[in-house]
Amino acid sequence: MTLTAYNNVSIPSFMYGTAWKKDATTKLVETAVEAGFVAIDTANQLIHYDEARVGEALLNLAQKGINREKLFLQTKFTSVNGQDHRTPYDASANLTTQVNQSFESSLKHLHTDYLDSYVLHGPYSRHGLTPSDWEVWAAIEEHYNAGKTKMIGVSNVSAEQLEVLCAKAKVKPMVVQNRCYAVMGWDREVRDICRENGIIYQGFSLLTANARALNDPIVRTAAKRLGATAAQVIFKFSMEIGMSPLTGTTSLQHMKEDLDSVNLSLTSEEIAQIESVEISSVR
Repeated sequence: MTLTAYNNVSIPSFMYGTAWKKDATTKLVETAVEAGFVAIDTANQLIHYDEARVGEALLNLAQKGINREKLFLQTKFTSVNGQDHRTPYDASANLTTQVNQSFESSLKHLHTDYLDSYVLHGPYSRHGLTPSDWEVWAAIEEHYNAGKTKMIGVSNVSAEQLEVLCAKAKVKPMVVQNRCYAVMGWDREVRDICRENGIIYQGFSLLTANARALNDPIVRTAAKRLGATAAQVIFKFSMEIGMSPLTGTTSLQHMKEDLDSVNLSLTSEEIAQIESVEISSVR
């Protein structure tokens, strides 16, 4: 199962996220791919990710016959304000140089000569887009235009910022990756913009950010009917509303369960109820 962006490039319907895995990154990426994940999300940001260890996993998987071409690799450019002292670029250089150095560093870490998706980890401010954002985005566009990445995107973006980016960028994003809160209608405003523009929405923290939704009677009842877990119901729901969910589980059992969620069948009524579950409880 895949989702296709406006530029006719497709993304697997489920992604494995590698944030906060630290020394376990290599083993967990191998485990995830062997369990059935074919899309891996990382970032060139040592505070939360270890991109080089993702690359080690890719080398090990290649030795087992799972080569790079069988996988969808997505990584990110993270600005100085999202890094610690271990920047993958010269922090005193201009922003275009920072993006270029980070991109080349990612290719080396991941032992590849192209990326499937390259994402701006987040705008420089919470409101609007600054000249810094536009310089960075222009540099990212250049990598796309040069064929070094099949898709480009943005993460941690507001609806306001995304609207401006879609309207004014030479190349609008193909993917958006946001933390997805049920209390915010599962990021409905941003998802609506994505749908209107042929952009694939990737949702992260679907479980950790939504403990109340996981325990809602609607979700629990659907899980009981299907003989599934609440987490599986949330993941299947996210797919039904056009989302590509991320999971970062460290459990092989949960990896398999998460992947199996694609086979569940929620009713249209259940989907509508889950989409409004937190909004209803707030009211």
